[in-house]
Amino acid sequence: MSLSKEVYEKYKTVLREELVPALGCTEPIAIAYASAKAREVLGALPDRIVAQCSGNIIKNVKGVIVPTTKDLRGISAAAIIGAVGGDASKELEVLSGVKPEHVKKTKELLETGMCEEELLNTPAKLHVIIKAFKGESSSLVEIIHTHTGIVRIEKNGEVLLDVPHSLCEENTGTASWDWMSVEGIIEFANTVKIDDVRDTLSRQVEYNTAIAEEGLQRIYGANIGMTLLNVYGNDVKVRAKAVAAAGSDARMSGCEMPVVINSGSGNQGMTASLPVIVYARELQVTEERLYRALCISNLVAIYQKTKVGRLSAYCGAVSAATGAGAGITYLFGGGVEEIARTITNTLANVSGIVCDGAKPSCAAKIASSLDAAILACYMTMQGRGFQSGEGIVKDSIEATIESVGKLAKDGMQVTDEEILKIMTS
Repeated sequence: MSLSKEVYEKYKTVLREELVPALGCTEPIAIAYASAKAREVLGALPDRIVAQCSGNIIKNVKGVIVPTTKDLRGISAAAIIGAVGGDASKELEVLSGVKPEHVKKTKELLETGMCEEELLNTPAKLHVIIKAFKGESSSLVEIIHTHTGIVRIEKNGEVLLDVPHSLCEENTGTASWDWMSVEGIIEFANTVKIDDVRDTLSRQVEYNTAIAEEGLQRIYGANIGMTLLNVYGNDVKVRAKAVAAAGSDARMSGCEMPVVINSGSGNQGMTASLPVIVYARELQVTEERLYRALCISNLVAIYQKTKVGRLSAYCGAVSAATGAGAGITYLFGGGVEEIARTITNTLANVSGIVCDGAKPSCAAKIASSLDAAILACYMTMQGRGFQSGEGIVKDSIEATIESVGKLAKDGMQVTDEEILKIMTS
């Protein structure tokens, strides 16, 4: 197939907009960002904050350390540190300027109970409303569907910003994702001018490699990455899983190094990229070949998430690992048929992994998902694979991806609700 100039530009835009740096887990960062913006609008440090969050935000904030705070967890910590030391102009790196005195002040304010937490009654999975008060003054900032997607700002009841939006549909700046396809992604990867993606992908390689190395050298969480290498050895198949897990080890446990995200998630950004980088080095391919493989891995991950949604009961590591498997297959010389089979082989195996929030065990889920993706790749290269009619596998790769999207978005809705009940009971 041949891509039109319009579709080519869309793929470029998706990579540029989705592969951006973030400091720390993006759900507490979204709260901190909204809170920093609310303080900015208010014009003073609030004496009271009300943080209203959707269930999936609560789930993903509960168990993870808020970046720059060393050991603080939860909605209140994220909201207060955002108000005390956040810089809203830096968006997903909102907390990059936090100093020790900001952390000290946050701990003091946490003790006073200045932040009230409320479950937001909303169909949106990613939804945050921060209300800040100082004496007679107040401000409100609302985020929906994306981690920096501010749709409403108020000061003292006056509406300063009101972006039209739907509660039920993601508003990512792209009206429809129907133009994406596995074949189109591969055609883009094969034909893209490397200078069009070099800055985005080189930053992903640099940032994500750095935090993975940090996770392999220090004690973070359960040290899944380090354990994999210690127990199973340093074979490329093990190393590809270990580096991604190690990055998650560090990030979920408060490491203050930035990562380049994918689909709003640092864990997914590392999972989609690091195994491909490891295999590219093992196979000694050119930098150009690596970048083309990263186009495939990142875009395949993003394409699946357009069906699943940014937050759900379906573990995003599976989508990202599937993308990584596709990228690795490309490095081995696979074309459209082989890459599609690798995607199918992965999804037929591990599509049942649930998301029960951001936390250290995410590293283990990344390792398990990548194990399935690497197995899928080697199955494919040996001419083996799962067939249409076996479970959720359909006749075409597009239909299989659509099936997984329905499983995640519709079929796991009750699962999502039960996970939240279990976590908050």
